[in-house]
Amino acid sequence: MAKKGLGKGLGALIDTSAAEEAILSPAKEEKKADTGSPGITYIRLSDIEPNKKQPRKDFDEEKIAALAESIKENGLIQPIIVTATKGGMYKIVAGERRWRAARKARLKALPVLIREYSDEQIAEIALIENLQREDLNPIEEALGYSLLIEEFSLTQEDVSKKVGKSRSAVANTLRLLSLCDEAKNALISRSITSGHARAILSVEDSSLQKAMLKIIIDDGLNVRQAEALAHQITKKKPARQKRTKSDAELAAIAELEGSLSRTLGTRVRVLTSGKKGRIEISYLSNDDLDRIIRLLGV
Repeated sequence: MAKKGLGKGLGALIDTSAAEEAILSPAKEEKKADTGSPGITYIRLSDIEPNKKQPRKDFDEEKIAALAESIKENGLIQPIIVTATKGGMYKIVAGERRWRAARKARLKALPVLIREYSDEQIAEIALIENLQREDLNPIEEALGYSLLIEEFSLTQEDVSKKVGKSRSAVANTLRLLSLCDEAKNALISRSITSGHARAILSVEDSSLQKAMLKIIIDDGLNVRQAEALAHQITKKKPARQKRTKSDAELAAIAELEGSLSRTLGTRVRVLTSGKKGRIEISYLSNDDLDRIIRLLGV
């Protein structure tokens, strides 16, 4: 994820020249903003509200607390960007993390730059600000792209130009929203990586996705192993078996095949027909066969 030069970049979207060299003290006298002022002004903290469509949902409270202590000591060095809304309120365009820290530091007023932006520009700026700092988890990033597409009738190509990524990268990120909820939560908590998530996505059935996720986490599979497991799960089944097995049964068989394959270090297939069936164990050479036989205790 690029930190600089991402899409237009925030510099092209937000003019912050008035704040480049400013060191702003939290002890500054509180006053109501003059919306016609091109520079920095102060607004009561109670008059500022977060952007409800901010793509970033997960804020690190420890980092917020550390920033709050820094603000108490040194003041808020960089103003936040806001836009005026109805009722004398101001919506955050960029800087919600600083706003949260300022609340924790019990500031009464905040230095701001007031700018006029459309709803689309606000959504775009909020997304790019977080992407440039690499603050979004993959699901938040996908939701940010989805917001731009659904609410502002943009195409994936439009979004890719705005954020400076290829259309395929945007498309692959959006696909993460098709994951089962359990896999999404695992990705958000960083229990799995985006590579694991893409492997899980190759399995369409949600029950099989859950089974695969459990194997990945329980056995600590790396991405390549997860891709191999996905290939094993999605290999073509006989039409009759597809019609007669429930999702739960297929998930159980896939989990069993994965466990046997890892134990024996080779591909194992469990083929069932009614109450009967067979197990197929693959080997690559006579030496590999000898190894498997020893593992089986034969």
